[in-house]
Amino acid sequence: MPSQASVQTLSLEDQRRVGNEGSAALARAFAEEPREVGAVTTSHVEVDGGHITVRIYQPAQAGPHPIHVYYHGGGWMYGTIEDPFVDIACRERTALAGYVTVAVEYRLAPEHKFPIPLNDSYAALEWIVEHAAEFDADPARVTIGGGSAGANIAAAVALKARNENGPAISFQLLEIPAVDLTASSPSIEKYGTGEYPLPRAEVEACINAYLATPEDATNEYASPLLAQDLSGLPPAHIMTSEFDPLQDDGPRYAEKLNAAGTQATLTLGHGHVHGSSQFTKLLPEAAAWRDEAIAHLIQHADRRAVTSA
Repeated sequence: MPSQASVQTLSLEDQRRVGNEGSAALARAFAEEPREVGAVTTSHVEVDGGHITVRIYQPAQAGPHPIHVYYHGGGWMYGTIEDPFVDIACRERTALAGYVTVAVEYRLAPEHKFPIPLNDSYAALEWIVEHAAEFDADPARVTIGGGSAGANIAAAVALKARNENGPAISFQLLEIPAVDLTASSPSIEKYGTGEYPLPRAEVEACINAYLATPEDATNEYASPLLAQDLSGLPPAHIMTSEFDPLQDDGPRYAEKLNAAGTQATLTLGHGHVHGSSQFTKLLPEAAAWRDEAIAHLIQHADRRAVTSA
């Protein structure tokens, strides 16, 4: 994500270009090399008002394999499946955990405000379940995940699938999630001063760009933490960073999920700032984070979800 200074001086198109170039440079310097997988293909998914792109990563071994749908971060305004960090994460989930992994290029705000990115993401979930056989995938074994804004979308997709009796999801992996868009978590004040990445001003700028109206911040699909009913959702593993304005969103959501009878586990990444869990070549703690995420996906690979009644 571009710095606050560039947000103030560059066009949105240039912000995205600079952000993508910066992310690619960080990945080259600080991330482990991309893993080999069996095949990578790109497809188009029809959505309301157009189409979006999805990228499908298949294991080298014969399947059928479980499915993992991955939603990239970037504050709903930035990010792309072309980002090397996204490619690395999807390849890891395919090569190390044995999933057919699907990266979703949902349309971005502010051109496409809430709920368009969510609806795009849900359409991608429905599409891969419908087309699973084409990719040697098992439509009865579906997990979802994402980081930051992508984790927000993943949590909202799980709610939408439950509410609409959509595709059955067996597990959700939520990394550094933003699940309260009223920005009410105490960590927003504690770690959003600008001393650490993702100052409060950037959080608020992204939220304002994403939401069509301020009232949308309390919509359960924008702020899953504020949903009145969190029962009947897939089990979740939530991973948060210590020095992160979004740190408290994770434990607050885990507590509410467990109180509603939805199994949720939580890990605090000690020493991490927002996004540093991707620096697997630089930080042993980041490699351990990746290994933990993969272990949870492996644990749930053979679990078949039960559609909510």
